[in-house]
Amino acid sequence: MLFDDGCRLCRTAKSWLAGRAQIVPLEFVAAGSDEARRRYPALDPADTLADITVVADDGGVYTGDAAWLVCLWALDGYRGLAARLAQPHLRPVARRVAQSAGSLRGRGGPIEPPPAWPGSPDRYRQDCGDSCGT
Repeated sequence: MLFDDGCRLCRTAKSWLAGRAQIVPLEFVAAGSDEARRRYPALDPADTLADITVVADDGGVYTGDAAWLVCLWALDGYRGLAARLAQPHLRPVARRVAQSAGSLRGRGGPIEPPPAWPGSPDRYRQDCGDSCGT
């Protein structure tokens, strides 16, 4: 995952993702860094700084809402949520969340992650009576 290391929101998202159990290991690389340029010479550093970018093991590149969904899918306990948000009728929700996060970038003030965001696996299981699985 390429993220803007100069953005508090991006660093918070990276910390949140890194603090979760991962089914697919996530690696975090500062967008625009020498490491990012070395690993991904075909990617435009300006583009990767403008929007979260995920590069899959197979070389696939995901940005914006698709990148957030890939990150959720990589986490243990979040695959069900990622699959739900990827459905055509819910994809606009994922897109709006990603766009909202992008519009908050660069604003002042501390960003504190919530203790349990509304889509956390525990709440998700409660909402569906634990019938949805993960």
